[in-house]
Order: sequence, then C-alpha cells, then structure tokens
Amino acid sequence: MCGITGWVDFGGALDRDPRHAVAMTGQLACRGPDDSGVWRDERAALGHTRMAVIDLTGGRQPMTAQEDGRDVAVLTYCGEVYNFQELRAELEGRGHRFRTRSDTEVVLRAYLEWGEDCPRRLHGMFAFAVWEPARHRLFLARDRLGIKPLHVAVLGDAVLFGSEHKALLAHPAVRPVVDADGLREVFSEARTPGAGVFRDIRELRPGHTMTVEPGRVTRRRYWTLEARGHEEDLAATTETVAGMLREIVEREMVADVPLAVLLSGGLDSSTLTALAAAVRRDRGGPPVRSITASYTGYSENFRPDLVRSAPDAPYARAVAAYAGTDHLELSLSPQDLMDAGSRLACLVAQDVPTPFGDMDTSTYLTFRAVREHAKVALTGEVADEIFGGYSWIHVTDIAEQPMFPWVSFEAWHPGTRAGLGRGLIDRGLMAKLDMESYYADGYRTALAEVPRLDGEPAAERRMREICHLQLTRWMPMLLDRNDRLSMASGLEVRVPFCDHRLVQYLFDVPWAMKTFDSREKSLLRAAAGALLPEEVLQRPKAPFPVSQDPAYTTALHEAVLAVATDPSSPASAFVDERAARAMAEETEDGVQDWLFRMNFEMVLQLNSWLDRYHIELAL
Repeated sequence: MCGITGWVDFGGALDRDPRHAVAMTGQLACRGPDDSGVWRDERAALGHTRMAVIDLTGGRQPMTAQEDGRDVAVLTYCGEVYNFQELRAELEGRGHRFRTRSDTEVVLRAYLEWGEDCPRRLHGMFAFAVWEPARHRLFLARDRLGIKPLHVAVLGDAVLFGSEHKALLAHPAVRPVVDADGLREVFSEARTPGAGVFRDIRELRPGHTMTVEPGRVTRRRYWTLEARGHEEDLAATTETVAGMLREIVEREMVADVPLAVLLSGGLDSSTLTALAAAVRRDRGGPPVRSITASYTGYSENFRPDLVRSAPDAPYARAVAAYAGTDHLELSLSPQDLMDAGSRLACLVAQDVPTPFGDMDTSTYLTFRAVREHAKVALTGEVADEIFGGYSWIHVTDIAEQPMFPWVSFEAWHPGTRAGLGRGLIDRGLMAKLDMESYYADGYRTALAEVPRLDGEPAAERRMREICHLQLTRWMPMLLDRNDRLSMASGLEVRVPFCDHRLVQYLFDVPWAMKTFDSREKSLLRAAAGALLPEEVLQRPKAPFPVSQDPAYTTALHEAVLAVATDPSSPASAFVDERAARAMAEETEDGVQDWLFRMNFEMVLQLNSWLDRYHIELAL
C-alpha cells in the first residue's frame, strides 16, 4: 500500500516551492516506508510513498510513460488491483509493452488505453492520480466502495490532493479551518459522502473520478449499486456466495511479501481464514499464518456485556486447529491503552477525533504487532454490512424508525442518548450544531439515493434501504479507520468482503433469504458450511474486544476531569464538567460500559486534536 499526494496549479494561486511537495509527501511516510519520490513540472507536482508488496524491485513511483523521450503521463497510485494479470494480458494484446511486473504499470497503461473509463476495468482497492503534461490535465480516481481514501482541495485554479488530510495541510495554502458543518461531521456517525471536516478539504466520493483542466473541474460517477432483482433459490445462492468468496480470497492472497489473516474467532474472519488455508493447501504452499490479538488476562477475567458474550481466543484456536493454520496469539497490555504515545498515534493516523478510544488504540497496537510477522493481512470487515450482521437491523422498533438505524440505536442506550461520544460536550455548542436536524437532512438525502425495485414488498424495500444506508453512510467510517490505523503501522490490510461484485450480488439477495433461519448472517453461515467447527458457526456476532480493566476507567475519568478543570486545555470550554463528574459514577465494580466510556474518549481526542492540529474554529 502507498501514499499519494500532489497538486496542479493553472493560475499561480499556489506557492510552488518544491519543498512543499516534499513536505506533503513526507507526511505520508508511514503509508510507504520502503521508498518515496516526487515528480514536478511547471504546473504540477506528484508525490508518492511506497510500501512494496508486488514486484519489490520494480514499480517505483511516480511512474512515467514516455513517447519520443517525453513524459506523456505520470502516475501516483495507492492500492491493489486484483485483476491486474488479466488486464496486463489484454493490454499486451493491444500493443502495450511492460517493463515491470507491478500492478502500478498496469494502471498506468490502462489509463493510456481507456482514458477516463479505465477505473471501470479495475477490480480492487485504489486511489490514483494521472497528470498529462502535454494536455494539461489531471485525472483522479477512487475505488467503487471507498476502501482507499482520497481527499482534494479546490482553491481557485489550483487543486491539491492526498491520501490523508495531513498531506494537504502540509501546504501553506490549506489552513486547518473547521466550520460548523465540519464540526458536525466530527460528531456525526453517518458520513456525508463528498464532505469533509476541514473547510477546504473534501473527499472524492467512492466510485467517482475528477478531471482537472484549465478553468474546469469535472466530477463523474462511474459506479453505483443497482437494484437488479434476484432469481436464484437458496441452494444456488449459497453455492454462488461460497464460490465468489473462494475466488475473491484466492485473488487477494497474491503478494510477494509475508501474508496473514486476522482471526478473531467470529464468523467473518473465521470464514476468510478457512478459505485462505484451503487456497494455500491447494497451491501446495506452507500453512497460512493466522493471528489473534487480545489483552493480557482478558479471557480469564472476562465479563459479558451487551454485545460480547465470550472472549475471542478459544474460538480462534478452534478455527486454527480445524483449518490447519500456522496460528499466532498476540498479547496486548491493558496499560498500553492509556499510553499517551499510542493514543496520539491513533489521532494523527486519522487526522480527526473519534470516540472509539481503546478500540482504536488496541486496533492500532494489533496492526503494529501483526506487522512484525506479516506485511499484508486479510480482515473480515464489511461482512456485517452485506450479510446483515448488525443488531440494529434485527430490532424492528429501531429498523422501522425514519432515521439511520445506528443513530436510532444511540438514542436507545443510556450511555449514548446525547449521541455517540457527545454526552460530555457543552450543551450550548451542541444546540448550535443541532445534530438532530443534521441527521434528518442527511437521512433524507441518503434515502433518496437508494435504488428501487418495482413490486418489492415493503419489508424487503426497507431492508434494501438499510443495507444501502450502511454501505454509504456507516461503512465509509469503518473503512477509513481500517486504512488509517493499518497504514500508520506499516501494514497493508485487504478487505475481501468489500469486493464490489460480491457487494452488488448480495445487495439484490432478498432479506428473507439472508436470514432464512431467523438469525443474523444466515447466508454466510450456510456458505461457510463444512469449513468451520460447529461452535464457531453458531457463535453470535461479537465486536472487537474492549478493555475491562478498572484502572483504565479510572485513568480515563481522571484525564477528562483534568481537561475540564484546566482553563488552558484547548477543549475545556467545550466540556460539561458537571456531566463528566456525574457520568464518572456510572460504573460497576470500577468498570464502565464502553458506550458510556466513549463520551470520555471523545473529550480527550478533541482536546489533543485542537492542540496538535492548531485548529481554527469558524463557527
């Protein structure tokens, strides 16, 4: 995986000092620890940091295509195109000649062959930019589901872009200004496609391209989910899903560096682990490496909560033994979760504050530990969105509310009734932001985008709506988190369940078939079949473990009260001290429910963000 950045300036709006391009590229060093480079001409600069995964000696970037000794196209690319070998063969048949084995060169040649339509040909996760010096044209593209991030700032006749906000903020033309809508995005759990936290920075929407020419910026959608209907019966559908998953995993295991599967012992990651193990066996290779991470003493001292009924480790061991993997268990120290360096690393990785606290820190520490054993890892993200795994979709009172169902779930739990992570934020500020209206407006916009199928029963139509809402407003947040925390650790994470063909197929499978036995993810469970031991097949969904250490809760409360009572703390004016003291009492044997804890986590993240990024609020 890699980092990309750069700019084009047609009117002299930017300071074109080459040191700015170097600084922007340097901000993405964690995304590409193996190499870096900058290409420049009088109008444009492209930067790249490389994590070498395929063709380790070739594939350096920015990569150029030349004719008569001149650069006709320059590419900076982040991602993996899983059908690059088929595309290479097709392009060779059309007369293209290759000098590397990399998918990077395939992307460059695909652009030269098919121009702005080339993203339609690419299967995988990607974000890239191509500059054509002679035509004075910059082309940007992002994968269909937004697995790889791409941010842009349009400033008059200039456009800057980058994999992460920090790259754009490294240029003096882009200020860290956050207005009211930006702050709403910080506190929102329903992502607004194409929006952004920083006033001058917006994301390029998934499935879209942007073409920049003198005096014109054109955005174009090249892919979207469609309502096509579904003709197969349950047996055929199960067989299709099983076959698609096998083919997807096989494609995504191509790498010239060590690869592992992140195994939690849940249905999603266990299915991928079993498939990867089968692929490796069929290829005659050594057992695939599976890796599980947990806290020291977590299993021995585990307490069930609202969504976690048992620790992960015993289930992961059962899958590893059943599938025959080379299994490794990593142990994280609960004390590391309050380590200031690790918490700051999570903030800097994501560039914006989140309420996820120890879930972010433990994910980051897990990725960092995994990186010592592998450079590429498969993860089970997105299975819940496409197979129907979230609890809110199975609670009728929540699912039928005219609102994002996870937002309705927030109102149901006492720890999040003021909003996820917003329980300790000053009431005056929250009244000004009016998140209820922001959500309502966003919901109406999102609902209008859902494709319809003529004659679809009302119940099925509602489930299609929720699936679309999850894929376009909830999942992007998780994919960004996954990308940023893994890249900060020097680990490339691949997401097989995010294959756009699988997502489209399952978008059309009726809800009644996805839950044919009245359980969550029934169809995935059926497709996994004999791949998994029975106790794992029947295990209910459980999210990533969180700390249950009373010392963590105490440290968290003390840190927030220190912020609230110190006038010099950047976030002190935004914290409701009385609410913080009252909520600190919501504990049981010194341990606080993680949804209550998120309110404290958000205060600390907000405080560090305001300070670290020198945020200029324009409310």
